[in-house]
Amino acid sequence: MTTSTKYGKTAEAVAKLTPNQYAVTQEAATEPAFRNQYWNNHDKGLYVDVVSGEPLFASADKYDSGCGWPSFTRPVPGSGIVEKQDRQFGMLRIEVRSGGADSHLGHVFDDGPVAEGGLRYCINSAALRFVPESELEAQGYGEYRALIESNTNSKES
Repeated sequence: MTTSTKYGKTAEAVAKLTPNQYAVTQEAATEPAFRNQYWNNHDKGLYVDVVSGEPLFASADKYDSGCGWPSFTRPVPGSGIVEKQDRQFGMLRIEVRSGGADSHLGHVFDDGPVAEGGLRYCINSAALRFVPESELEAQGYGEYRALIESNTNSKES
């Protein structure tokens, strides 16, 4: 089953969003830097779309970019993340959205760690739900354990 069909958006899921989660995922708002849930999270686990549960980013690929939002070098393989041009505010940026639920996640920039591919996925915490490593199997994400454990060179020391 592909990501886009397995992890879709439902009216029930959208109805459960907080006002901030709704503004970010459905209206492409941006939450404040340094005042969001996951910007400084250093725990091992998996970040999934708050709307659909689609796996998006592994903690092994999270790093401290200094921008005040969770930053990742790459999405998990098969995540279905969609990139779109964003010309708001007189800038040209690349917006990233989840493939399954079409949730606005944030933007991707080309100023990330060169050794990791040079990309910085700058993601709103409000678009994410964190699944701790200890709960991966119980929540149905056991197949992603290897991605979380694969990075022995922690970028968040």
